[in-house]
Amino acid sequence: MTANEARARKLADRIRVIVAETLEGRVKDPRLGFVTITDARITGDLREATVFYTVYGDDAARGDTAAALESAKGVLRSEVGRQTGVRHTPTLAFVADIVPDTARQIDDLLLRAATADAAVHAVAAGAQYAGDADPYRVPAGADDGDSDENDDGDSDENDETDSDQIDEADDSRDTDEADEPRADHA
Repeated sequence: MTANEARARKLADRIRVIVAETLEGRVKDPRLGFVTITDARITGDLREATVFYTVYGDDAARGDTAAALESAKGVLRSEVGRQTGVRHTPTLAFVADIVPDTARQIDDLLLRAATADAAVHAVAAGAQYAGDADPYRVPAGADDGDSDENDDGDSDENDETDSDQIDEADDSRDTDEADEPRADHA
C-alpha cells in the first residue's frame, strides 16, 4: 500500500466517523430513520467520497432516509471539511449498502439447502444397499484356511522366485557399473 492509498483509507475512515457523529448529534430531520453508516470510500485524488449506509425498516423508511441524507449533504460536507482540515473538502455521495440484503439472501439459500439435506437424510435413513453391504467381503464358507496367498495375491512359491530374480538383477547391475571406466573430473 502506497502512502497515498494509506492516506485515502485513513481519510475515508475519518469521514465515516464524522458523518455518523454529525447525523446523530446535529441533523434533526424527522425523515431520518434508524441509519447506520457502514463504510466510506474516497477516490485517489481525495475529491469525491462515497458513504455507504443501512436503514432499519421498510422501503418507505429507506426512501425517507435517502431524502433526508440528500438534504443534509451540505451540513455534513462542511462538518467533514472543518474536522479533517484537508485543502479540498470532498463531495459526498450516499449509497444504500446492499450487504444486509445479500446476507438475507444467503441465509435463505442456506436454509433451503439445510431443508434439502434433511430430506435426503430422511430418505437415506430407510434405504438399503443394492447388493451386499460389503461387496468385497469373502463369504464365511469360501475361506478354507489352506490358502497360501499373501496380500498381493501371489502364492508363497512365486514370492521366493520373485525375490531371487530381483537379487540377480541387482548383482548384474553392480557388475556392469564396475566394468565401466569412470571419468575423473578434476
